[in-house]
Amino acid sequence: MIKTSKSLAFLSACGLAAAVATTPALGADKIRWKMQAAYGSNLPALGDTIPGVLDDLREATDNRIIIKHFEPNKLVPTLNITDAVRTGKLEAGYTWIGYDQGKIPSSTLFSAVPFGMEPWEYMAWWYDGDGQKLAEEIYEKNNVHPVLCGLTGPETGGWFNKEIKSLDDIDGLKIRYAGIGGRILQELGASVTVLPGGEIFQALEKGAIDASEFSLPTVDQKLGFYEVAKYNYFPGWHQPFAAFHLIVNKDKWDAISDADKTMINLACQASVTRNLASAEAYQGKAIEFMKSKGAETRELPEPVLRELQEVTKKVLKKEADQDEDFARVLKSQQAFQAQYQEWQDLGYLPRDF
Repeated sequence: MIKTSKSLAFLSACGLAAAVATTPALGADKIRWKMQAAYGSNLPALGDTIPGVLDDLREATDNRIIIKHFEPNKLVPTLNITDAVRTGKLEAGYTWIGYDQGKIPSSTLFSAVPFGMEPWEYMAWWYDGDGQKLAEEIYEKNNVHPVLCGLTGPETGGWFNKEIKSLDDIDGLKIRYAGIGGRILQELGASVTVLPGGEIFQALEKGAIDASEFSLPTVDQKLGFYEVAKYNYFPGWHQPFAAFHLIVNKDKWDAISDADKTMINLACQASVTRNLASAEAYQGKAIEFMKSKGAETRELPEPVLRELQEVTKKVLKKEADQDEDFARVLKSQQAFQAQYQEWQDLGYLPRDF
């Protein structure tokens, strides 16, 4: 597991020097926030990212910015982090904001989109397209300021205790699936629930659910899913990227200096780069380990993926028809993808080259 406490090394010397130079003088207000994470710090490339960011901020500001890290459920239930930040019970949180889908339908588009962008494409849309602007507009209506602070590639397609040969095999499954992916499987007849990561193993072991997706192979290995489910399916069609955000109470964010906002933004930008690198580095080893323990790695047949893609289009349209913000974000993403496709098709070697 690679620690992220040195993630600011990814910033240019000039950029970091400029940030430090604009830090308020000694005696300026200190920042002392409580922050709860959605994922345990023991989980590689998922929960171990944010502690490094907080270390960077503390070191770069000589202990003037100290954000105290709390593990999942220590202060509030994991799925309630955004509500706690909105009301001021927490000053900050680190989470996958797609968990907010019930109250903020568009949130899932900022977190993961089935058959959507790959991670570097999402990063481009966030920083150089409309992504950051839209997220801030939508979340600030909920008294929350979002900062992109973590990014990984695709998850596994899920762990199942039965083979999936056609969409008929999904009908009737009890499955843990988050975000729009869950809505899609509901359309196909599955009984979908959202559980925090720490509850999935027990639910699979006791038969409360038949299948689950959660995260990267390294995380799934750490949580032991290969011990309670036989088939590990790929690709991660439901989540080609996974984005994670540091969310801050809007009143608290507005109260700090522009220099401190810049420092937090720089630390998170560095974290995005470091997180993506570490997330890509070790997945092959994790897959091989789980195979050695008896997990059967399978690929979803292409006809199944094509059918899932068609259902995805219908679900996205339905969601867009029901929520104006969802429609705005989806339109922005699709427009960005269309112009990016020209470059991707011409600039990169074919996948099967």
